[in-house]
Amino acid sequence: MQIRYSNTSSQEKQSKYEPHWLNKQPTPRHINASTFVLPYGKWRTVLDCLCDSFPAITRECWLNRFERGLILDNSQSPIAHDLPHQTGLRIYYFREIANEKPIPVQESILYMDEHLLIADKPHFLPVTPAGDYVSQTLLARLVARLNNFELQPLHRIDRHTAGLVMFSVQKKSRAAYQALFRDRKIEKRYEAIAPALPQIAFPHIRATRIERGEPFFLSQETAGTANSQTIIDVIERRADLWKYALNPVTGKKHQLRLHMSALGAPIYNDAFYPSVNDDVADDYQKPLQLLASELTFVDPVSGVKRHFKSEQRLLW
Repeated sequence: MQIRYSNTSSQEKQSKYEPHWLNKQPTPRHINASTFVLPYGKWRTVLDCLCDSFPAITRECWLNRFERGLILDNSQSPIAHDLPHQTGLRIYYFREIANEKPIPVQESILYMDEHLLIADKPHFLPVTPAGDYVSQTLLARLVARLNNFELQPLHRIDRHTAGLVMFSVQKKSRAAYQALFRDRKIEKRYEAIAPALPQIAFPHIRATRIERGEPFFLSQETAGTANSQTIIDVIERRADLWKYALNPVTGKKHQLRLHMSALGAPIYNDAFYPSVNDDVADDYQKPLQLLASELTFVDPVSGVKRHFKSEQRLLW
């Protein structure tokens, strides 16, 4: 199966290629189940053990999952809530968020063949489940559309960042594509809108050490041997705001956002750097002006040079 989209508008592409997908809303089953091995204890049932092991989830919620067949045994068959507890029993459960809020944005597929899928992700949509998002993620939406449970992202971009995300379509060829990222044989180009930096000569290389910050979801630059590197250049200058080209050589969490902020030019509408701003984090009128705009690499399966470009644009 192979899809190549032309340079038609997003609306035309959606009507031409996607009408049979759009009514397939993602559910908990569109994400791989989590594994839990029952610990030693004096619980009477599997349900009792789950309630004590995951106190943040109510008993009613667990019962509801049992009733909908979302708790499975080792053979992937639904189990009853009153199944007796057995130490070491391996079970599988599908994570979900009660009253998960819909994210009112629409992703698109730019390219797909039997090995590779290139998605164009809008701002605010997470790539994979985390925190308050399970079904409302790029992965869950694509699995639901394509009915392909082997689909896996080969890399990730932040929820607040828009642009290209590359997926493996099948397990057989996945390792070959993963090696592109591990061996740094893929060129990633981002675009960003940020304050002017007239005092810096471009192109500029920012190489620093990045570690986990406080609070836990942030990163920070620290002293020590550099483990991150970004090549920064200017695309266009307009008064106090410039458009930058960012080429990350490494892939540390929030690397581009952190590097730009540390230079004195935090990316426009950044809710995390230089300080956390909860009012902007989920404001759909103020998306982070950071776009994963291009991917270039030699396809390890076909040997063909690939170049993909996002069809989204920053507010410039």
